[in-house]
Amino acid sequence: MAVIIDGKAVAKEVQQQIKEKVEGLERRWGMMPGLAVVLVGDDPASHIYIRNKEKACKEVGIKSFHHFLPATISERDLLAVVHQLNKDKNVHGILVQLPLPPHIRAERILEAVSPHKDIDGFHPVNQGMLALGGGDGFRPCTPLGIMKLLESVDCDPKGKNAVVVGRSNIVGKPVSLLLLEKHATVTICHSRTASLRDEVGRADILVVAIGKARMVRGDWVKLGAVVIDVGVNRLPNGKLCGDVEFEIAKDRASAITPVPGGVGPMTISMLLHNTYKAAKDSLQRER
Repeated sequence: MAVIIDGKAVAKEVQQQIKEKVEGLERRWGMMPGLAVVLVGDDPASHIYIRNKEKACKEVGIKSFHHFLPATISERDLLAVVHQLNKDKNVHGILVQLPLPPHIRAERILEAVSPHKDIDGFHPVNQGMLALGGGDGFRPCTPLGIMKLLESVDCDPKGKNAVVVGRSNIVGKPVSLLLLEKHATVTICHSRTASLRDEVGRADILVVAIGKARMVRGDWVKLGAVVIDVGVNRLPNGKLCGDVEFEIAKDRASAITPVPGGVGPMTISMLLHNTYKAAKDSLQRER
């Protein structure tokens, strides 16, 4: 029976550490880190996510600024909002909530965010620094949270076979690079992988972020593997499940994340971590 990795508990611990660091920043420098969230349109899921972010910011002492914009806003006007936030010294981190309306090119908006305020880690400069394995850029929040969860169960990737199922720019690619940085041997799988079962079966560390309910069968999981399930899928009965067949996988893995309550809480914690880092880094640039 696997250890069930409690993402909520790990996130709570991380947020307490961030709170202490934020308090130290305010005591020493009189600075309160600021996070600006830009939401275009009225997507209900995005509104819920932003409310959770606002609550988390308040708990650790980060000031949050919200810009709720109509779905009809032009790309030019949205760029103007981003440029204004880039210049605002009270704003240390900028988060543009995705998805954006079809008439707006998301890549153009994300590239307009200053790399120094890109707490999502999506800007080409930060992505490039991650790929090169150097620099002090921002790492994407979900992959960073995954690494914290591995750390929480004393899973050192060094020398291990890590298999990542999914190749998105948000999770799959960056978590692969973070695992490489920790000296794992990494295999990236996707929809065209010839024998997914065989690849999964070799994984000492398995990260699944493919977006298909229970696509990875539990009996594929190697005995003793650590399984990180990033997927969140809603079943016809309304219940949530991950991309891994949890009930069977938990009897084979040494540790596994549940859905919900696994990776999700860590994403917001790492967003707070990156916002604190952005504020601290801004002080160093001003010296």
